[in-house]
Amino acid sequence: MGRKRGRTCRKRGRKRAFTPEVMVNISHEMQYVQLRKWLKENGCIDLHLVPAHFPGTYTGRGLMTTKALQPGDTIIALPEKCLLTTQTVHRSYLGKYIERWKPRLSPLQVLCTFLVAERHFGRTSPWKPYIDVLPKAYTCPGYLAEEVLRLLPEALLGKAEVQRRDIRELTLSSEGFFHSLQPLFAESVEGIFTSDALRWAWCSVNTRTVYMERLQSEYFSREPDVYALAPYLDLLNHSPTVQVTAGFNQESKCYEIRTLTKCRRYQQAFICYGPHDNQRLLLEYGFFAANNPHSVIYVEKDVLRTHLLQKDKELNGKLSFLQDRGFLEYVNLTFGFEGPSWRLLAALKVLCLGPDNYSQWKKVLIGLPDSVGNERNSLDLASSLCSHLMNENQKVLQKVRLNRTELLEQLDLVAKLREEERKILQASLVILQRLRNTTTS
Repeated sequence: MGRKRGRTCRKRGRKRAFTPEVMVNISHEMQYVQLRKWLKENGCIDLHLVPAHFPGTYTGRGLMTTKALQPGDTIIALPEKCLLTTQTVHRSYLGKYIERWKPRLSPLQVLCTFLVAERHFGRTSPWKPYIDVLPKAYTCPGYLAEEVLRLLPEALLGKAEVQRRDIRELTLSSEGFFHSLQPLFAESVEGIFTSDALRWAWCSVNTRTVYMERLQSEYFSREPDVYALAPYLDLLNHSPTVQVTAGFNQESKCYEIRTLTKCRRYQQAFICYGPHDNQRLLLEYGFFAANNPHSVIYVEKDVLRTHLLQKDKELNGKLSFLQDRGFLEYVNLTFGFEGPSWRLLAALKVLCLGPDNYSQWKKVLIGLPDSVGNERNSLDLASSLCSHLMNENQKVLQKVRLNRTELLEQLDLVAKLREEERKILQASLVILQRLRNTTTS
């Protein structure tokens, strides 16, 4: 008979069982030591979250909880004093310059200017512990090389180009204000507020702020003032499967996040940024989630047209009919883990109808039964579209594998996104085949 284990041994065993095998506590690193010290000095006392690295996961760095969390528990409560908002900037040395400047600056311009200035001040900046933890570069499209950008899915590429244009416009529209700040700096402002510095600040605000409504200031433009940079809290990673509540508590004067799902001790604590698909996550935050249930593949109208019978004399009429009813918006034409969207299938059913079935167009769009033959044709067309998207996806993956340049990290990001999309298309093809078999029988 084996020797009995004591209570201490059993506790250690349980602790090992609940401790993830792949987790490296990095709270001892100086940047996190300084940040946690700064938080405590500013009233953030209950820090049961510690920085950790989670190898082999899509998140990388995150926060691990040192105590079990139950639904309703507070994940983090960050005092107002720790939040970096436009009010923070207005109260700073920039305040008088902001008040004098016209046309009024947007809240985004104000925060970006402050971040660049504080990073430049270095050791003398009271925000140094926070700025030291911010990424030196980002992986959202604003940072991707042009050749990598061209490997993104078509729907994402268009939005990525808009994002890059927004960053350029922010820089150009702020140049006059930057020159007015010259008395604050010994160096030329042109060497401080560079396009690279503004890109870094823009991405810092866009990827790391929490939503926090503020009263409109007469000294800012009329754009919504809803940004708040939240030190330490912004180390929490996103998971599409968790639920939280978040907001500024007027009684405690803290920005609080409470969990609605359990989290075991020594596990990574997650929050949810919203039901975003992977393309939206990459665009706005520079990452995506593996097996994201909200992720979809968009079917562009041009791709749809190439798969339609051009000899169909009613084709243009059908397309106009669908366009007028919002069925050709790319957000409606999608493939997901559960197959093609209802609107995509409905649009395909209309496009597959014969010349004598005009009366059926409206009936199909409201979900009334369709003929077996047209049902099969629409499923075949959906399968053809899905297979085409898979082939295009595979071509991009091959390009990425052959392009082993210094852009390896960026290329790997695109490859992983494309691999996630391939899983979605494969799942859709299986469902379409199942539906086709059901229709045939």
